[in-house]
Amino acid sequence: MAAKASKETDILEEAKRALSPDYVPSEDEPYMNEDQRNYFRMLLLEWKRTIHVAAGQTLQSLQDGPIREPDLNDRASSETDWGIELRTRDRQRKLISKIDAALRRIDAGEYGFCEVTGDPIGIKRLIARPVATMTVEAQEAHERREKISRDD
Repeated sequence: MAAKASKETDILEEAKRALSPDYVPSEDEPYMNEDQRNYFRMLLLEWKRTIHVAAGQTLQSLQDGPIREPDLNDRASSETDWGIELRTRDRQRKLISKIDAALRRIDAGEYGFCEVTGDPIGIKRLIARPVATMTVEAQEAHERREKISRDD
């Protein structure tokens, strides 16, 4: 699980580096002003582009990879690696739908506000997780309720 989160974080960090370093949202300016909305729009679009590039590389490596390894252990190892890579790409496919939803929220003027409480999510949280839809408190409450219902 940590490896999956690490890959996702690496791709997000790559997207952040691709943005212009001239502007980074700050808590000192009006919340969700035009500059912040543009920053997050560009970050989300770049993140999505980076995911598509990585998916293309995966597809190419699967096409280039050997179909049959002569050694059974090598074959099992290759199939395991491919399975992990495909699960990662499936996770990123789901992430793309979250990115698209965040872009729609930006266009609707709803981005950056908690879908449960309506409170601002916060610049630091959005920089760390641009697809966040809830404040930290609302997310924690949601996860507690989810855990309780799973335990029942």
